[in-house]
Formats: sequence, C-alpha cells, structure tokens
Amino acid sequence: MDVPEPKDPLEAAARAATSLEGLSAETAARVPQLLEAMCSAGSGLGQHSTLDRICETAAELADARYAAIGVVDEEGGGLSDFVTYGASEEVARRIGHTPDGRSGLLGALIRDPDPIVLTDLTTDPRAVGFPLGHPPMRTFLGVPVRLRDRTIGNFYLAEKADGGEFDDGDLRLLRVLATEAGAAIGNARLYEAARQRERWIDGSVAVTTTLLSGGDADDALSVVAEQGRRLSDSAMCAVMLRARNGSLEVVAVSSEHPALRVGSSVPAAAPAVAALLGGESVFMDDAADDPRLVTGLASGFGPLMLLPLRTDGRVLGALMMPRTRGARPFSPRERALAAQFAAQAALALMMAEAQRDRERLAVLEDRDRIARDLHDLVIQRLFATGMTLERAQRGEMVAPEVHHGIDRAVAELDVTIQEIRTAIFALQQGPAEAPPGMRTRVLREINMAAVPLGFRPAHRFVGPVDSVGELAGKNLIAALREALSNAFRHAHATRIEVVVDSTVRLPDGRRAVRLSVGDDGVGIPAGGRRSGLRNLRRRADSLGGSSTCEPGLGERGRGTTVVWQVPL
Repeated sequence: MDVPEPKDPLEAAARAATSLEGLSAETAARVPQLLEAMCSAGSGLGQHSTLDRICETAAELADARYAAIGVVDEEGGGLSDFVTYGASEEVARRIGHTPDGRSGLLGALIRDPDPIVLTDLTTDPRAVGFPLGHPPMRTFLGVPVRLRDRTIGNFYLAEKADGGEFDDGDLRLLRVLATEAGAAIGNARLYEAARQRERWIDGSVAVTTTLLSGGDADDALSVVAEQGRRLSDSAMCAVMLRARNGSLEVVAVSSEHPALRVGSSVPAAAPAVAALLGGESVFMDDAADDPRLVTGLASGFGPLMLLPLRTDGRVLGALMMPRTRGARPFSPRERALAAQFAAQAALALMMAEAQRDRERLAVLEDRDRIARDLHDLVIQRLFATGMTLERAQRGEMVAPEVHHGIDRAVAELDVTIQEIRTAIFALQQGPAEAPPGMRTRVLREINMAAVPLGFRPAHRFVGPVDSVGELAGKNLIAALREALSNAFRHAHATRIEVVVDSTVRLPDGRRAVRLSVGDDGVGIPAGGRRSGLRNLRRRADSLGGSSTCEPGLGERGRGTTVVWQVPL
C-alpha cells in the first residue's frame, strides 16, 4: 500500500492560514481556531479520533448542524470508516448501519470527486433518500478529501445552523480543512500500517521460536493457529497439513466458538485444495456460499483467506482464516501480511521438521554406536571371561566348592550376555522418545520468555507436577505462555515468579493444578485491552476451572498475579 510521508501539524496549519487569504473578515477571524484545529488534528495518530476532531471543527467553522467524514476503502469502491458529528447516540442507534458509500450522493462524490453544493438535496436526482430515523436535511456541501492524486475520503456538511445556505466561503474553508484532513488521515494510516506490520512480525517471531524450541508439535501448531487468528482479526484460524490421500487435514484450531474440529478435512477434489497445493492463495468474500471448498467447513462464515504453507517450492499445508458473515473483507494489506506470516510459519515448520530429523538421526547414530560397543567389546570380553573360567574349572586341583562357584559364575555370565543382546536389539529398534514432562515444558517456556524480558523469571514446583494429564498440561502451558507474554508486553516488570502447584484441592474434593504468574509491574490499566485475560479465562472455563487476577509481587501489592487453575 502506498502510504504518505508524515506531515508536521504546525507546517500544515501555516499552509492552511495562507489558503484562507481573500475570505471575509468574519471568516478570517476564525483563523486562530482553525490553526488550533490543524495542530490538534495532526497530533493524534489514531484515525478514528483524528476524524472525530476534524468533523467537529468543520461543523463549528461552517456553522453546520451536521458533519461527517467518509474514508474510502483501499479498493476505492466504498467507505471503510464513517465518522459523524451532530447526531446524538440515540439517533445513530435508530438509523442503525452506517452508509457504505456505494450509492446516492456519497457514492457520487467517490465516483466523481468534485465539490457538491446543494440548496435542497432532496430534489437532486443522485439522492436516494434517508433511512428510517434519519434527521431531515436540506442544504448540503460535499468536498473530496485527497492525498496526492488519490481521493481517500469525502467531507460532508448539512444544514446551516442559521437556516441559510452554504456559500463560497464555506466551500473554501472545507477545501482547506479537507486538504489537512487528507494529511492527517495519511499519517494515521501510516501509523496503523506500521503498527499492524509490527504485530505480524512479532507473531511470526513467536511462531518461529515455538516451532524451533523442540517442544511438543501439537503445542507448536496451536501457537500458529492462535497467532494467526489474533493477528488477522478472524473468528477462527485452522492449521491444515497435507494428508496421504491428497486432502488437507485440520491439525490445530483456534476459535472463540469452535465450528471446526481437529481431524476434519477438506477433500482433494475441492478446487480450493488444488489451488493451495499449487502454491496459490484463495480469497473468498462469502465462504458459506462459495463452491470452491465443496464442504460445510466454512458454513456460517463470510470473508475467508486460505493461505498455502509453502517454502522452497514445497507446500506443507494451509492456513484457514475466516471472519463471521457480514464482517468487513480482508484488505489488500491484510492479505499481504497474512501471506508473509504463512510463508514464515511454513519455513519454521520445515526447519523444525529438519531439526527433529537431525535430532532423531543423532539419537539413532548414538544408539547404533552403543549397540556396536556392547556387541564388539562388552559381550566379547564377557565371553572371553567365561571361557577362562571354564578352562580353570577343568583343572585337576580345583576343589568341589570352587568348581561349583565357577559353574554359577559362568551361568551368570550367560544370563548377562543374553540380557545385553536383548538391550542391543532394543537399541537397534529405535523406540519412540518419551514426551517431555510438565517440569521440562514449564522450564522451556520460562527460558524462552527470558530472552525478550531480559531476565529469567523465578519458578517453583509444588507436588508431582509431572503427573498432570495431557489435556490439562497442554492448556496450562498455553496459559503460562499467554501470562508471560502479557507480563512482557504490558507490565514493564523487573521481577516475575511462576508457581505450578499440583496439590490443590477444590471445595468439592477434586484435585486440581494451579498456575500462578506474579509480577511487580504497573498492573492492569483501567481502560486497557483484556483480550489476553479473556483467553486465559476461556481456556480455564472450557476445562471447568477458573482464572483470576490478584495483587502482584511489588510493594503494597503493586503489579499483577494471574491465578489459573483447572481440575485434574
């Protein structure tokens, strides 16, 4: 996406003042207010808040009862954002949905970006009427908001406060403000694009770190699904890998409302599968009605991305990221960032697979070496010792009790040789490695978190934590990862302590495992996002457990302690 260079708000304000030359004395007297508005609009980087401030300023300067700014979507076909001023919240609720800019006067301004000044908009042939509950409007002034050679939005004013009509002075004012609104929107878009790119990069790093850490493969794939859903703002993200029959099988799912189970598959006959295995991405505006999936996997979903997990000419599988029906489509920038994420995940998957192959090969080579040493050295020496004892047994001067002892020693050597041969056979078979215990998995997460934190969190285990079951253990590790991530991103902590206690008893007598992650950071801000805490609570609820926040490790309870527990 082509994004503009940021503009200094003071420079923009000075240019606005110059553009006002030739206006009436009454209008020119508003220049100080306009200067203040320019600085205020340019200083904020949040697009919606910036538009709110500009809308209010436009209405005040032009004495209009109502003002609105529509931001054109990246495809240029409709509005991606619509901010209003003058209509109360009750009126907005009565109207319901915001306009999409594809018809009426709003659509006309997008298709033909020339100013529109009307004394009675109801008589204009381009008008399509008002929705139910919309306040009556007659006078209208519309000006395109441009950035370089592109129209990125439109300014709308309606209804002069004094009952009059919009004049040339209002038009010039709105044009000036539209110019600066274009710069402010451009800055906001640049900021949002940079933040979005940073989030995707962080997500890719988290996926790569998890895949290459040598942990459980299912946990690693779950991280890919969780990061994909969070970053794409989707209702679900599913990781699908190639099956032997050519289909794509779901191996990991992250969803607030699971509509897809692990083990489901998209058949090889589906056109979307053929495209994905050919290395092509598939995008759908309404997955529920799209025939390319040939299955009900996406029923109930709207916009959908299917991205191949492709690296070095090899397609390992695909990512499925759908949004709910009626949700906004994926923008070109989102599609590009998601494709880069999928490529990074595929590379990490392949590297993790190669790393596991190398580790398995090293283990097998070590087993083979041990087996050879046992066969060529140990068994031969034992055999030679047995032969020596048998020769000594045949001597004429051997007492009966010594003869009996030698017989027993030779028999023991024969048994030992048989046991070693059994061990050699077992080594050559290469049995599957035992999965790591809970202590090992917790320590691995702590060591991984130490890199971004800059220090290693303290830890303590209570009870036989390695006896925690697979389902509770997998979710505990995911909860630990989320809690450490929250501490790193939001807490600004200097001390973190992790406690895993498998001796907890619930009020009904059942055993439970409890995870506590405490820090001495800044605590949870009153207006902060709580998506991470909701994820923790959702995981605990799904297993009949709980997740709460308590005072932290700092002085007077400063910081936060997340307490997550589930029954065993």
